[in-house]
Amino acid sequence: MKVAIIFGSKSDIDVMKGAANCLREFGIEFEAHVLSAHRVPEKLVETLKRLETEDTQAIIAGAGLAAHLPGVIASKTILPVIGVPIRAALDGMDALLSIVQMPKSIPVATVGINNSYNAGMLVVQILALKYPEIRKKLIDFRKNMKKSFIAENGNGIEL
Repeated sequence: MKVAIIFGSKSDIDVMKGAANCLREFGIEFEAHVLSAHRVPEKLVETLKRLETEDTQAIIAGAGLAAHLPGVIASKTILPVIGVPIRAALDGMDALLSIVQMPKSIPVATVGINNSYNAGMLVVQILALKYPEIRKKLIDFRKNMKKSFIAENGNGIEL
């Protein structure tokens, strides 16, 4: 079982590290690629074909500006694709709207601008349906998150 993280430019690395960090927290193997739907479409298609023959379960795709990458990926594979809009022009709203407004029957799950960690969490939830060990880790993660929140905020705060 593994996940692919694909994004269009090396300048996106810092944003996409959130997805990698999330997957690491849950012990999920991943591979990351800088691929462009516009500059190297043949290499993108070649990589997607390879990923489909391996045990890849989902793809996290980050893109800014016109943000075609997640949609192009979704059009070329039946694997779930989670899109991460990356802030560039228009504070990332252009990328958000490009990713979320996919045509009927070719969906891309979409998270908030620059929120690749949540893309990783969506993959964790998807995998938890199939893999009991991931499900247990997710349940434990949520329990610990609640305990930490209550410990930090349970007695009120001083303003």
